[in-house]
Amino acid sequence: MGIGVSVFLLAVGGILAFAVTDRVSGVDLTVVGYVLIAAGAIGLGVALMFANQRRRTAHTVVQERRDFDE
Repeated sequence: MGIGVSVFLLAVGGILAFAVTDRVSGVDLTVVGYVLIAAGAIGLGVALMFANQRRRTAHTVVQERRDFDE
């Protein structure tokens, strides 16, 4: 899950948790919103951790020297 999907889950979860007042039979939309907020926050943390780890990785280019004067 990338950063964009995580932000989307946070936004949809916030809307469901704080802005929607409708009732659906058998589903508590506030709880669904909180679950989506939690999933988005965890996904955002993991995505940022991997992005930070990828940025710190050093890539070394090793070139082999060949002498053709043999």
